[in-house]
Amino acid sequence: MLTLTGTAVEAIRILTTRPGVPEDSGLRIVHHDSAGGLELSITPGPDAGDQVIETDGVRVFLQTKVAAMLGGRALNAEIAEDDDVIFRITGAPDGAEPGTAG
Repeated sequence: MLTLTGTAVEAIRILTTRPGVPEDSGLRIVHHDSAGGLELSITPGPDAGDQVIETDGVRVFLQTKVAAMLGGRALNAEIAEDDDVIFRITGAPDGAEPGTAG
Protein backbone atom coordinates (compact mmCIF):
# COMPACT_ATOMS: atom_id res chain seq x y z
CA MET A 1 0.00 0.00 0.00
CA LEU A 2 1.12 3.57 -0.64
CA THR A 3 2.18 5.35 2.54
CA LEU A 4 2.22 9.08 3.19
CA THR A 5 5.11 10.98 4.72
CA GLY A 6 4.39 13.61 7.35
CA THR A 7 5.12 16.33 4.80
CA ALA A 8 2.66 14.78 2.33
CA VAL A 9 -0.02 14.70 5.03
CA GLU A 10 0.56 18.38 5.79
CA ALA A 11 0.51 19.29 2.07
CA ILE A 12 -2.78 17.46 1.50
CA ARG A 13 -4.22 19.15 4.58
CA ILE A 14 -3.22 22.58 3.18
CA LEU A 15 -4.82 21.79 -0.19
CA THR A 16 -8.04 20.32 1.19
CA THR A 17 -8.72 23.08 3.73
CA ARG A 18 -8.60 25.94 1.25
CA PRO A 19 -11.77 28.05 0.97
CA GLY A 20 -14.39 26.48 -1.29
CA VAL A 21 -13.02 22.93 -1.04
CA PRO A 22 -15.66 20.48 0.29
CA GLU A 23 -14.98 19.15 3.80
CA ASP A 24 -14.44 15.46 2.91
CA SER A 25 -12.16 16.15 -0.07
CA GLY A 26 -8.94 14.30 -0.69
CA LEU A 27 -6.08 13.92 -3.12
CA ARG A 28 -6.97 11.60 -6.03
CA ILE A 29 -4.23 9.91 -8.05
CA VAL A 30 -5.04 8.42 -11.46
CA HIS A 31 -3.06 7.01 -14.36
CA HIS A 32 -3.85 7.96 -17.93
CA ASP A 33 -2.58 5.45 -20.48
CA SER A 34 -2.42 8.08 -23.23
CA ALA A 35 -0.30 10.51 -21.19
CA GLY A 36 1.81 7.81 -19.55
CA GLY A 37 1.97 9.60 -16.20
CA LEU A 38 0.11 10.11 -12.97
CA GLU A 39 -2.38 12.91 -12.45
CA LEU A 40 -3.05 14.30 -9.00
CA SER A 41 -6.06 16.45 -8.17
CA ILE A 42 -8.18 17.48 -5.22
CA THR A 43 -11.61 15.87 -5.48
CA PRO A 44 -14.67 15.84 -3.21
CA GLY A 45 -14.57 12.06 -2.82
CA PRO A 46 -13.37 8.78 -4.30
CA ASP A 47 -14.66 7.33 -7.55
CA ALA A 48 -16.22 3.86 -7.52
CA GLY A 49 -13.48 1.28 -7.05
CA ASP A 50 -10.88 3.69 -5.68
CA GLN A 51 -8.70 2.55 -2.78
CA VAL A 52 -8.98 5.07 0.07
CA ILE A 53 -6.01 5.77 2.32
CA GLU A 54 -6.63 7.81 5.48
CA THR A 55 -3.68 9.10 7.46
CA ASP A 56 -3.88 11.65 10.27
CA GLY A 57 -7.20 13.03 9.02
CA VAL A 58 -6.33 13.39 5.32
CA ARG A 59 -7.52 11.12 2.52
CA VAL A 60 -5.94 9.89 -0.69
CA PHE A 61 -8.02 8.18 -3.37
CA LEU A 62 -6.12 5.78 -5.61
CA GLN A 63 -7.47 4.53 -8.90
CA THR A 64 -7.30 0.70 -8.84
CA LYS A 65 -4.44 0.59 -11.37
CA VAL A 66 -2.50 3.22 -9.42
CA ALA A 67 -2.95 1.38 -6.11
CA ALA A 68 -1.25 -1.66 -7.66
CA MET A 69 1.50 0.46 -9.26
CA LEU A 70 2.38 2.29 -6.04
CA GLY A 71 2.27 -0.56 -3.55
CA GLY A 72 5.23 -0.40 -1.16
CA ARG A 73 6.06 3.18 -2.12
CA ALA A 74 5.64 6.51 -0.34
CA LEU A 75 4.11 9.85 -1.29
CA ASN A 76 6.27 12.77 -0.20
CA ALA A 77 5.81 16.51 -0.74
CA GLU A 78 7.67 19.78 -0.80
CA ILE A 79 5.76 22.81 0.44
CA ALA A 80 6.86 26.28 -0.69
CA GLU A 81 6.38 29.41 1.41
CA ASP A 82 3.30 30.35 -0.64
CA ASP A 83 1.80 26.88 0.04
CA ASP A 84 2.49 25.65 -3.50
CA VAL A 85 3.05 21.90 -3.34
CA ILE A 86 5.18 19.46 -5.33
CA PHE A 87 4.43 15.78 -4.76
CA ARG A 88 6.96 13.00 -5.35
CA ILE A 89 6.68 9.23 -5.26
CA THR A 90 9.67 7.70 -3.49
CA GLY A 91 10.94 4.15 -3.72
CA ALA A 92 9.86 3.04 -0.28
CA PRO A 93 8.73 4.51 3.02
CA ASP A 94 11.29 5.22 5.75
CA GLY A 95 14.20 4.01 3.62
CA ALA A 96 12.88 0.43 3.44
CA GLU A 97 13.20 -1.46 0.21
CA PRO A 98 9.93 -2.10 -1.69
CA GLY A 99 8.46 -5.46 -0.86
CA THR A 100 9.90 -5.70 2.67
CA ALA A 101 7.84 -5.58 5.82
CA GLY A 102 8.07 -2.42 7.84
